[in-house]
Amino acid sequence: MSETMAAAADRVRAVAGERIGDLVEAALLRTLRDTVTIGDDGSAFVITGDIPAMWLRDSTTQLTPYLRFLGECPPLAELVAAVVRRQFACLEHDPYANAFNDGPTGAHYEPGDLCDDPHVWEQKYEVDSLAHPVTLAHALWRKTGSAGVFDARAHRVLRTIVAQLRLEQRHDDSPYRFERPGAIPTETLARGGRGTPVAVTGMTWSGFRPSDDACTYGYHIPANLFAAQALLAIGEIADEVYRDAALATGARTLSRELVEGVESHGIVDGTYAYEVDGLGGVLRMDDANTPSLLSLPLIAPDVVDADVWRATRAFVLSDANPYYFRGRVASGIGSPHTKPGRVWPIALAVEGLTGTPADRRRLLHLIAGTDAGTGRVHESFDASDPATFSRPWFSWADSMFCELALAVADDR
Repeated sequence: MSETMAAAADRVRAVAGERIGDLVEAALLRTLRDTVTIGDDGSAFVITGDIPAMWLRDSTTQLTPYLRFLGECPPLAELVAAVVRRQFACLEHDPYANAFNDGPTGAHYEPGDLCDDPHVWEQKYEVDSLAHPVTLAHALWRKTGSAGVFDARAHRVLRTIVAQLRLEQRHDDSPYRFERPGAIPTETLARGGRGTPVAVTGMTWSGFRPSDDACTYGYHIPANLFAAQALLAIGEIADEVYRDAALATGARTLSRELVEGVESHGIVDGTYAYEVDGLGGVLRMDDANTPSLLSLPLIAPDVVDADVWRATRAFVLSDANPYYFRGRVASGIGSPHTKPGRVWPIALAVEGLTGTPADRRRLLHLIAGTDAGTGRVHESFDASDPATFSRPWFSWADSMFCELALAVADDR
């Protein structure tokens, strides 16, 4: 695999220079070498970097740059399959959890949480935690032609995903609760752990955002569209692999319902809202963590309305977005998850990946130039002082930088 990574970095060096090529090669190798542990069962556990837990979202996005190499590098395909097997095992164990331990270690982000399962690091229900493993497994299948990850367990999990997304269309019927005693409002859910009230809209409810912060309103628009895309993937898998017509029909029907719910309730003044509740509550913003509104063409290409998204992009990349920050060094989208004035390289990468070739080149050099000399891409940095940053090792950010760099090489 190291030879494949070196060749990829050489392609980047040819268009972006020696230093950026070196950063890309180091990041690609670091994720493979330092975040992945192969278990006795052949599955792979992937830590986020400086946190010793496996997020279903992060472990998918950390592998995204490698997907383009699966056909030429069979060991990479085997690694992705091993990660997918672990993700499906996690979902079978607890489809409401967002992050897991490597076995029943009993480690928790917060020991006082309502959920005390020793396998679970954190049980914040985020819709994208269901969608990411599906899209990774689907990409693996389509790029290699191998359906090996789609065993009986995966079949059960795909059914569970559809059932849970449908159940959470009527959240009042859900058994899920999340409480973190004494926590600030973004770290727990109101109403005894049920979250703020929502109407029935056709969309599916989420307790938390991809940032792991609590939703202000329960219908997270980017996650609903991402889930709609993942449900289309489940429909293909059900048809072509399992010959399960009921699962295929159920997934596609639910996908349409989510999209129709977004169209009816989630478009405000010609742009996608970030969150709504179906009762009149609307939050207009965007967050750096994906799925985000900015990322919709990447994560929901078959269900996003292109005209609405273009208007949304203009909104979220402007001062109208309360989390768009400008500084002496950089301007970009941040997050309420970090301090005000902090720009996230993940969002800069997404801005480039959904922009023009010129955007990609400019933002690639910007991210590389704001690493504070550490050789690593951080969670966030102060827009006027990149030496002030959060998370010295954040593998997701590394991977998004690599994805942007490889896209710049592809542009050439």
